[in-house]
Amino acid sequence: MIDPKKIEDIAKQIGNALPPQIKQFADDTEAKVKQVLQQKLANLDFVSREEFDVQRQVLLRTRQKVEQLEQQVAAILAQNVTADPQTDLPTADQQ
Repeated sequence: MIDPKKIEDIAKQIGNALPPQIKQFADDTEAKVKQVLQQKLANLDFVSREEFDVQRQVLLRTRQKVEQLEQQVAAILAQNVTADPQTDLPTADQQ
């Protein structure tokens, strides 16, 4: 999730950008901005960086395994075709 410190920093930056006439309301505005940011960010469907990295590694391993299995299937089909040329086995393109 997003670091609460970053949310607080954003809220402070917005509060500091207010004109001097409104500085007396800066504290209230900062608190309200912080609250709204937290609510809106909580509604978003975020995953942590750690979870993203884990899922990325799982996907990479899965792709490697699929490629390996495709090569094995192609080798088996090639062996079957050379062993029995009369057999009408489907090629990888026909599947």
